[in-house]
Amino acid sequence: MVDEGTVRRAAETAWTVYRAAHPDVDVQDSRRCLLERYLHRRREERESDAEELTSFGIAYLHQLPEDEC
Repeated sequence: MVDEGTVRRAAETAWTVYRAAHPDVDVQDSRRCLLERYLHRRREERESDAEELTSFGIAYLHQLPEDEC
């Protein structure tokens, strides 16, 4: 069972950090949805706390191609 609160906190923190480094990214950018799905899958695959998920999320966002989102 996935703890939705943990995933939500990790996604929010990762998104905030990413947007701080990329102020031109809109709050409603499609990468946010991709991030949430990625972290949800990641949490299902292995037990991770919010801090670890946040790190995975930030790394995931940085590897997404900007022109495809």
